[in-house]
Amino acid sequence: MNRTSWIKTAALLALSFGLLACGGADRAKKHFATIGTGGVTGVYYPTGGAIAKLVNRGEATYGVRLSVESTGGSVYNLNAVSSGQLQFGMAQADLHYQAWQGLGDWAGAPLVHLRSVMALHPEVITLVTAVDAGIETVADLRGKRINLGNPGSGNRANAEDVIRASSLDPESDLRAESLPAAEAPRLVQDGRLDGFFYTVGHPNGAVSEATSGRRPVHFVTIEPPASFFDTRPYYTRTTIPNVLYPQAANDAPTPSIGVATTLVTSDTVEELVVYAVVHAVLADFETFVQTHPALQNLTPADLLVGLTAPLHPGAERAYREYGLIP
Repeated sequence: MNRTSWIKTAALLALSFGLLACGGADRAKKHFATIGTGGVTGVYYPTGGAIAKLVNRGEATYGVRLSVESTGGSVYNLNAVSSGQLQFGMAQADLHYQAWQGLGDWAGAPLVHLRSVMALHPEVITLVTAVDAGIETVADLRGKRINLGNPGSGNRANAEDVIRASSLDPESDLRAESLPAAEAPRLVQDGRLDGFFYTVGHPNGAVSEATSGRRPVHFVTIEPPASFFDTRPYYTRTTIPNVLYPQAANDAPTPSIGVATTLVTSDTVEELVVYAVVHAVLADFETFVQTHPALQNLTPADLLVGLTAPLHPGAERAYREYGLIP
């Protein structure tokens, strides 16, 4: 038996045992679920679509039909999953952490019904600045016109974390703007901004727009000290691949930090439904990671990195079958 056949056989055996464990009667019932994503031009929407396609391909086996909904993004998805309006939702790991812990927008009111399903592509805190602005480090942002993102957004919270880590005050040390991130590239090219922060999966259309104009831009390195991560466990070190933006003035990948995109569910969602989602992704992982460039470096082990809420029992069962947790 060759390697490919062995993997397929192992997956089928894992599925058979998993479905038996989830209960035959439950399997015979048709289950419908919806995954909340984000805007149709972002990474959340096609990623959710890829997950749904894999689950629906095995509908006859799993008894699960998954649909995709374009939403306002992380905050909406977390609240909708917690309240039962959605069965699954995609969210930045930092907002997932705050919702579970009862911090930020959820201060004093943690979303205790949230459960983790998997971590996905990294959303990189991306600092794009005009070359002629002379910004080589985050500390060089002092006195510059920089867009941090609209108030209340995850993008702005990430930008402020980075700025404060360089001993700057985002309100008084910068000429900060509060525009939606997608509007900033045009303003940089028009000379009305020196740069902007954007927490996003790569490649991204707005970032490509910024790098392809007549005014040269580059990515600025973001490397906070080790102590930065002590109180912010949801951040991880990552890079921005320069090959994705050939017109940027960077000749090597740019070190930065980011947060994982996480797929969340609720403790009220049936075990078989969550099991089907995780198993479908693992059973055809190579197809899944090729659906979008942001996913291409993902490994099965990465699906468990950066999660906050406890794993849903259905997800835990699938990971155990694939040997990803003891």
